[in-house]
Amino acid sequence: MSKDKLYLIHILECIEKIEDYTNEGKDFFEEDSKTQDAVLRNLQTLSESSMRISEELQLQYSTVPWREIHAFRNVVVHDYLGVELDQIWDIIMIDLLELKVSVVKSLKNSNSYLLKPPPTLSRREKLSACCYACFTAYSKSRGCYK
Repeated sequence: MSKDKLYLIHILECIEKIEDYTNEGKDFFEEDSKTQDAVLRNLQTLSESSMRISEELQLQYSTVPWREIHAFRNVVVHDYLGVELDQIWDIIMIDLLELKVSVVKSLKNSNSYLLKPPPTLSRREKLSACCYACFTAYSKSRGCYK
């Protein structure tokens, strides 16, 4: 198995953990510091894995904002006091859905699942992916990406 596949699987696992940690909603996320820590840690490791994906694969999936994901890692690690929970929630609810769509697509194309079949995307995730371009433009205008 290629390193890219391992990193993509790791990214998908981080996304699934974040989805699990935040399934109780935004209010719980904002009130529970353990959940915030777990989510931020998984976003950080997800970002680390994304930095190790080959340039070839990044070019193949050029709609994924790889540079922004890499830059987000630096924000979480070095500017952690400047992290705003509203922006993290937006990343969880919108950006991660688009990333999940791309990762699942890449893994399906490479038949690279280890033991379990690729996850199916919910109707909400598919709709969110369709709206991703609009959200990204809106987020950048608000300064969500550094």
